[in-house]
Amino acid sequence: MANEVKTTCPYCGVGCGVIAKIEDDGAVTVKGDPDHPANLGRLCSKGSALAETIDLDGRLLYPQVSGEQVTWDSALDLVASKFSDAIAEHGADAVAFYVSGQLLTEDYYVANKLMKGFIGSANIDTNSRLCMSSSVAGHRRAFGSDTVPGLYEDIFEADLVILTGSNLAWCHPVIYQRLAAAKAERPDMRIVVIDPRRTMTCDIADMHLAIRPDGDVALFTGLLAHLANGPAIDTTYVESFTNGFDAAMQSACEYSLPEIADATGLTIAELIQFYELFERTEKSVTCYSQGVNQSASGTDKVNAIINCHLATGRIGRPGMGPFSLTGQPNAMGGREVGGLANMLAAHMDIEKADDRDRVQRFWGSPAIADKPGLKAVDLFQAVAEGRIKALWIMATNPVVSMPDASAVEAALKACPFVVVSDMYATTDTAKFAHVLLPSLGWGEKDGTVTNSERRISRQRGYLPAPGEARADWWQLAQVGQRMGFAQAFDYAGPADIFAEHARLSAFENNGSRDFDIGAYSALTRRDYDTLPPFNWPQPASGDRETTRFFADGKFYHADGKARFVSTALPQTSRINADYPLTLNTGRIRDQWHTMTRTGKSARLSSHLAEPFAELHPCDAIDLHIESADLVQIESPLGKIIVRALVTERQARGNIFVPMHWNDQFAANARVDRLVPPLTDPYSGQPASKNIAVVARPFQAKAYAFAVTQTRPQNLDCPYWALAKADGGYRLEMAFDEVAEDWIGWARAVFGIDASIEPIGYADNSAAQTRLAFFDGETLLVALYVASKPVAVARNWAISQLSARQDDVRTRFAMVAGRPGAGTPDPGATVCSCFNVGINQITAAIRDGCHSVEAIGTSLSAGTNCGSCRAEIRGIIDGCLKVAAE
Repeated sequence: MANEVKTTCPYCGVGCGVIAKIEDDGAVTVKGDPDHPANLGRLCSKGSALAETIDLDGRLLYPQVSGEQVTWDSALDLVASKFSDAIAEHGADAVAFYVSGQLLTEDYYVANKLMKGFIGSANIDTNSRLCMSSSVAGHRRAFGSDTVPGLYEDIFEADLVILTGSNLAWCHPVIYQRLAAAKAERPDMRIVVIDPRRTMTCDIADMHLAIRPDGDVALFTGLLAHLANGPAIDTTYVESFTNGFDAAMQSACEYSLPEIADATGLTIAELIQFYELFERTEKSVTCYSQGVNQSASGTDKVNAIINCHLATGRIGRPGMGPFSLTGQPNAMGGREVGGLANMLAAHMDIEKADDRDRVQRFWGSPAIADKPGLKAVDLFQAVAEGRIKALWIMATNPVVSMPDASAVEAALKACPFVVVSDMYATTDTAKFAHVLLPSLGWGEKDGTVTNSERRISRQRGYLPAPGEARADWWQLAQVGQRMGFAQAFDYAGPADIFAEHARLSAFENNGSRDFDIGAYSALTRRDYDTLPPFNWPQPASGDRETTRFFADGKFYHADGKARFVSTALPQTSRINADYPLTLNTGRIRDQWHTMTRTGKSARLSSHLAEPFAELHPCDAIDLHIESADLVQIESPLGKIIVRALVTERQARGNIFVPMHWNDQFAANARVDRLVPPLTDPYSGQPASKNIAVVARPFQAKAYAFAVTQTRPQNLDCPYWALAKADGGYRLEMAFDEVAEDWIGWARAVFGIDASIEPIGYADNSAAQTRLAFFDGETLLVALYVASKPVAVARNWAISQLSARQDDVRTRFAMVAGRPGAGTPDPGATVCSCFNVGINQITAAIRDGCHSVEAIGTSLSAGTNCGSCRAEIRGIIDGCLKVAAE
């Protein structure tokens, strides 16, 4: 009989509930949990494909020291002794942890406790520093605490939703679909998207403000000035519950409207239209994400937004407030336990002696960190300088994701002792580990995560631990015990850790701190196993029904009042004559972080299978780049080579490149190699959205495309991009030298036995080679080489890896690179949920399907996660426009 387990998605901060179903034969399927308040049964394309990512291919199954398998005791003893020796010789600040929003709260809690309370250093930081720390700093400056005021329902109840620095359709798809549904029910709802690019989120927008990169401070400072003498200012709220209004307003009014227009790149008419819309719409929510946070002025951006909501009293009430959309599944949980280097557990402040004393007494610890530790960029700089002697990296891949990634790579290479805890043995970071510790992955581990609306949910294991993989909290507790702190780290399981976490949140609190889940202090293992999702705060006594903050004017500064923060307009342009373009990095729809998980799914790789750069058509013309050409992008720190995607959605002078690709999936596409280690002065968050670069065509001597049953080995060419496909892999390549013997080259790269002869041809006059290798009725490899980017029906070619090749005509069609007459080619994938291609959609349009709903009825495309609906609408509009001409 099939078994169902309710758990939580491991991707973005939406925190969707998932039901995993295990069949009698062990097969796993996933679906959205209709009872989970975050998603009400919806899942995005990534969540829908979770069952496709749980295989053991590439998994790290045993502890390793210097590449050799060892016992857990040997590995843990070595870690404990190396850390203890470094501390004894160089002091507590000579060691560091770099952790992750992929950890569960229980893992995070033990890591923070060990480093800050027992080692006595605050050198523990997290990859959440790269995505949400500016929001944390802005909250603390304004509210006195890192508090998200509202709930998801506020977004859907608002009459005006402002999405700034957020491509909601691709980065938080379930929230986007719920918002789209709310707008369909209430057409008078207004949605404003503020983004340099016209992203897919703009499909539901009433207004798109194509703001200049880093123009957000100016935009919202101008809004505050516009509100100065209007009816929207809530004088009673401002006078009763805030400080600093007059100074902030005076600072904002120093800038004229033309100056704001110049700083934002918007017209005065656009500014006035937006400002008047905000002014007259009381129920307004401003959602912001990485486009706001990942900036050298990120904290000021957050406070400029919050200022406008405080001034109008639009905070903490239904349908109102600033709303930080977190990037990772447990960025919030990490913040709750003090996972950032400048915080203590339970939202206490490392700078406050009373808070340090309180945490130390609760833990009974021999020491407590008495100053903030090194933030992520500074931490790896300290590694490079030799100040960090031992570093433990958990559940993250900084060689790909950190700015100036090549410098991070060099720092790890030189570090005396590096420990990496991960699911996978082959990440770009794992290769620098002296000790590799195998961790549990999604579906195997037990614990809790907290989403963007402060909702704590259980992530439950339903798969057995593979090999000798162990939970991250267990690894940390074992090392803590071996370092001499046995009693403090004697946990029987994650339920014990969560209950301790809850007790600390309530310890000497009495309403003085926002984070309080004291109601769960006496949680039993059975209670923990059945724990339903809940929003904090949940104190042990008193009001447990209030789930919004600040409508009553109670804040967490010493005087109980909020703070307006005066913000100055930052430099918005970093370009110069040598680097005249602005690079923006970010996520795409179907991939996650550095692809260690999503890269395993053929379905998720089908939509955008290569690293790419979005360019405006006019910039492409100026640069002599055509769509599908290869483009080399360079900053003072390095170069990458990616595919050109020419689109009018991009703003002139700007380039967008995804953050996901790494050395496991591409030759030269780690975009963070180009990003300088420039950080926000308050939050320490790196600036990943405004990088000065130059772009030029990459001229290759030959281009190639291949489909293959096996992963290629020893690729040696300046450009290659590998993606999982049904039945094998797809591979794009470019060469600076033409091989004399492509058959021999194919045998070496794809491991083809010498007894198997290919069919195909070589046309030297056209510089074309096409080869197909078959083993009986199975296609092993098809290789297409040309002097220009190869024209092949790619999705059809991929489908042949799983097809029987018993027909000679089909085999020769493989050589031709296109299906024979009567065999349809689906074209490039648009809907990855149902594998629907653009050719299928255009055919349906010709047959009379002239709406997204009609396409869904005919092909199912867009009816699952809905992330492709905007793209489908664009295809329909384009086809109908051509038909009308």
